[in-house]
Amino acid sequence: MTTTPVPEPVGSFIAAVNRHDDDAFQAAFTVGGFIDDWGRTFTGREAMKRWSDKEFIGARGTLAVEEVTVSGDEVTVVGDWRSNYANGRSTFVFVTEGDFIASMTIREG
Repeated sequence: MTTTPVPEPVGSFIAAVNRHDDDAFQAAFTVGGFIDDWGRTFTGREAMKRWSDKEFIGARGTLAVEEVTVSGDEVTVVGDWRSNYANGRSTFVFVTEGDFIASMTIREG
């Protein structure tokens, strides 16, 4: 685990995911936000919720943060993802807009 703090709003988002808080997960994104999970794109809160119910929050996922880098509005987090759906080291690239997440892209870590 890293001792580097994860900047907001990404830090609060990861904490919400790790406690399986579906409401906070949904509220973290902009209205037009999207998730790109290994090339599969889910745009808007309804599509993201359907994806999350199966593969993210609903799969009881947790992320142990190992690396954090920041470049402007982009926050990259590399960590160990564990869930009932998929497991392994993954890279999460977040683009933020103010207090919200505009996008989250997931790839191999």
